[in-house]
Amino acid sequence: MKTITKESLAEVEFQLNWKSSYGTHEERLFTTTNLWRDIFPPGFYDQLLGKMPGDRIGPVACGRGETLLPAGPASRITIKRSQFRPGMVEPGYGRFYPLGRLEGVSNVFPQNTRPFRVTGIENGSIEATLKHPLAGYDLTVSALVHDAFIKPYDRGGECAMVMECLSDGPGMQVRANGRPTDFFSEDAFSREDAAADAVFYQNPRFVNHIDDQAITTISDLYGTFVRPGMDVLDLMSSWRSHVPDSADLKSLVGLGMNGAEMAENPRLTDYQVHDLNAAPWLPFDANAFDLVICTVSVEYLTSPIAVFKDVARVLRPGGAFVVTFSNRWFPPKAIKLWKNLHEFERMGLVLEYFLQSEKFTDLQTVSSRGWPRPETDKYYPQFLKSDPVYAVWGSKTAG
Repeated sequence: MKTITKESLAEVEFQLNWKSSYGTHEERLFTTTNLWRDIFPPGFYDQLLGKMPGDRIGPVACGRGETLLPAGPASRITIKRSQFRPGMVEPGYGRFYPLGRLEGVSNVFPQNTRPFRVTGIENGSIEATLKHPLAGYDLTVSALVHDAFIKPYDRGGECAMVMECLSDGPGMQVRANGRPTDFFSEDAFSREDAAADAVFYQNPRFVNHIDDQAITTISDLYGTFVRPGMDVLDLMSSWRSHVPDSADLKSLVGLGMNGAEMAENPRLTDYQVHDLNAAPWLPFDANAFDLVICTVSVEYLTSPIAVFKDVARVLRPGGAFVVTFSNRWFPPKAIKLWKNLHEFERMGLVLEYFLQSEKFTDLQTVSSRGWPRPETDKYYPQFLKSDPVYAVWGSKTAG
């Protein structure tokens, strides 16, 4: 029997849940834990003992972020603009930057990657906080056991702090003090390749842009939204839609840049070629769809808020818009801002699209990290972890 003991290695999916003033947030981390070495969230070690694959633990309240994840004695600093190292972009309100990019700050070295957040800019001075991004939020942690086995040997190794790994990044996707994050200054939506998108996408690319494990994660997520008889729009579509094979849809319409790719998509019932950057509107009637999905493509939009508003127009009342992405993209066509953001800040950017469109409610985010990369993937063993998946969604506001 695969029962977790003190001598076990266990494959466990931990889940961190929390709420902001305008949404709910879920962080998932798959990890192989060493029961003898690793440090678990409070109370989880004893609860893991005796568990078997399929067993769940929690949710367990872990207190507020600043108690569980202290920032240290100096949680706030004031610096001069000149203390940003040469070549730094102009700081923006609510943005995160590595501490190592500052000069003349006590106990801060260039190699320091700990994030700080800009919380004020005035008269050449910058106020920043070093508090953990989750400080102030009530946190709950749960776990699902996937597998357990006796380790063949134990000759040393790292000690993983599970809560530290689980909370590395979460919190960065929400606004500071309720004020919109300054994502849109300067040339945020410029691109390396400014030529018409129709030229770049004229040749079909029959490749998957994420690995199979990440595709499964996205497919499982979409499966929680689809219902029999739905009309679904696959925005910025390609030769695969990642909708579960079991989904009994009335229609699945693709809107993308390459007709040859969409013609090879076995799930599409119809498709249209349309350049959302040249014409940031959707060629469909109002209230035409129950669900809109956008997979690993949002980083290419140059007029995203206009597109998000029009997505709401074509959605039926209560319909959801689900946006998923990872950390891989076509560099020439991704917007400049996207490349300069922490992965969790990218969720914040997409949340800002939803918020500034003023067309959606019930906003939610999910992150899923740490899964093993399939050995059949072309990047294995160069990268042992699967591509992370980030998702943001909201429901069309009534009225």
